[in-house]
Amino acid sequence: MNNTPPGLRLLRPPTVIGQFHTLFFGSVRMFFLGVLGFAVYGNEALHFSCDPDRRELNLYCYNQFRPITPQVFWALQLVTVLVPGAVFHLYAACKNIDQEEILERPIYTVFYIISVLLRIILEVIAFWLQSHLFGFQVHPLYMCDASALEKTFNVTKCMVPEHFEKTIFLSAMYTFTVITILLCIAEIFEILCRRLGYLNNQ
Repeated sequence: MNNTPPGLRLLRPPTVIGQFHTLFFGSVRMFFLGVLGFAVYGNEALHFSCDPDRRELNLYCYNQFRPITPQVFWALQLVTVLVPGAVFHLYAACKNIDQEEILERPIYTVFYIISVLLRIILEVIAFWLQSHLFGFQVHPLYMCDASALEKTFNVTKCMVPEHFEKTIFLSAMYTFTVITILLCIAEIFEILCRRLGYLNNQ
């Protein structure tokens, strides 16, 4: 018999796929962002150089090249995607709802599915934003329109450091987003199948 309080039991997702998703989300994705992301993008602004190599021009063009830094964007993505699940688990903990009740009571099943659907929507939005902000490939040269800074600059060439590593990392983050979406879809099917199995056993 499990003597763990219901609120603590619900810290674990009620589905096997949900538990795997939490492990995948919490370990692999955050490891990539926290460790490898810093290694690849940490000093990008310092090594981003334009022709002529002047500090104000480099800063101006880098801000044009990166309206938001990838690390900040992906950190916001991770936090945002966590919110629906966190809200559901907080509600369940306050109501002392255990994993079995989510399957037994339709209202809780619906609430849980809605939280997973919100995760899918947020991941799709993040995928779309990432494609518009960073594209799918990092090119070695960036053509910067610096005419607003000084008329003599006009369009200048800028060198993007470690562009190949950034392309690989970018592809990995796209892949993680797609895997997370697929896991969420699979989780919905799992909880629906378990709900149907519970109804058939009644």
